[in-house]
Amino acid sequence: MIKISIQQEDFDVSAEIKSISSKTVGAIATFSGIVRDSSESNPLISLTLEHYPGMSEAALEKIADAAMQKGSLEAVRIIHRVGRLLPEDNIVFVGCASAHRHAAFEGCRYIMDFLKTDAPFWKSEETQEGRIWVSEREKDQNASKSWLSKKT
Repeated sequence: MIKISIQQEDFDVSAEIKSISSKTVGAIATFSGIVRDSSESNPLISLTLEHYPGMSEAALEKIADAAMQKGSLEAVRIIHRVGRLLPEDNIVFVGCASAHRHAAFEGCRYIMDFLKTDAPFWKSEETQEGRIWVSEREKDQNASKSWLSKKT
């Protein structure tokens, strides 16, 4: 089971964990991304995320499907928020359910590494200095590329 949501509303981590649990699941690994209170060098006022409806959901579905194929996962839940977010707000939730912990952990890492590079979201940070668009980071590119060189 794969369930993808792109939304402005906040989410309940506990409820999302329950949504991917079943009698055959022995492990659920999760990742929650939260807005920090600073950008590279300035205090952060807000973070705004934009996306292209339809394209973004398809990209997340493709990433989740690849994680399911790669890692013996029984369920994947991805929530990505869009709109204006403030420090301490939730941004993203990834949950991976599997019979065993290693697959669940690896599924979360895989999905997050590819969300950072392959998901069409545009992010701007608002600070006292003004608004800037955030560019993709080299370390994120390297993380997703490392998966491509791993043997399955």
